[in-house]
Amino acid sequence: MQFEWQKVSEVDQSVKKFLATKGVSHRLLSAIKKETGTPITVNGHPVEAGQMLAVGDVVTMTLPPEPADPNVPVSVEPIDIVAETANWLVVNKPAGLTVVPGPSNREDTLVNRVKGYLVKQGSEHLVPHIITRLDRFTSGLVLIAKHRYANSLFSEQLANNTLHKTYLAFVAGQVTPEHSIIDKPIRKADEGFNQIVASDGRSAQTEYWVLAANDQYSMVKVHLLTGRTHQIRVHFQSEGHPLLGDELYHGPLELGVIRQALHASQLSFTDPFTGAAEAFEAPLPVDLAPLKLNLEK
Repeated sequence: MQFEWQKVSEVDQSVKKFLATKGVSHRLLSAIKKETGTPITVNGHPVEAGQMLAVGDVVTMTLPPEPADPNVPVSVEPIDIVAETANWLVVNKPAGLTVVPGPSNREDTLVNRVKGYLVKQGSEHLVPHIITRLDRFTSGLVLIAKHRYANSLFSEQLANNTLHKTYLAFVAGQVTPEHSIIDKPIRKADEGFNQIVASDGRSAQTEYWVLAANDQYSMVKVHLLTGRTHQIRVHFQSEGHPLLGDELYHGPLELGVIRQALHASQLSFTDPFTGAAEAFEAPLPVDLAPLKLNLEK
């Protein structure tokens, strides 16, 4: 896979500095050079990263194949593809599917399934890079980079907060005010698997809007301003409104929901390869849709 750019600026730049403006990190450049020996050419000729460029020079980066990790099995189970390009993939993950392999499941996670899909496509890049990770029992949209360069570019968008995720959550009680930002630091609890709000935690901000409510629960739209583990679940519990079905954070279990009522409903970003604005939406899954219908009666 090759990527090509022409230098049009008159600013003095080395190959390395020029590539940095294209989102090619020093780490990525070093890894590619180690694997290929001569990953960069200028006007068709191999060069070192320190070579100076002239206006009009054409710089080409060759991205070597990314072989499969033998410790990550292929799964042939299906994935729900929402959108796809040569560089990235957006899928709608069902609740209950773990995103990355771990001690409890190494055979059939989202990564295993995407790897199986890439193998079936005949791709040379067989390491899926998860950009927007979700908890096992959270459903909805997940962005996956198909290769290391795409991963680097999307990671930069995450760091700059230009990649936006929106969630729908159903939480206990009537939430007030109707729009606010929960600003409370979060850290891992001293015991157990849960996170807690604590003064010595990492800064965390969750913006929400109440869309509908009844006497038992509220439907809220949520936008994360930071990305801490279990952030939405912890923040709403701390406000006295745990998510329905969320046993870990003491959410109500009697309303017909058997997992945390959280769905990654919208995802938007700029395609770093084309500059196009991309926006996707996933409807509520069948286990959460009745909660919305009850609020509309």
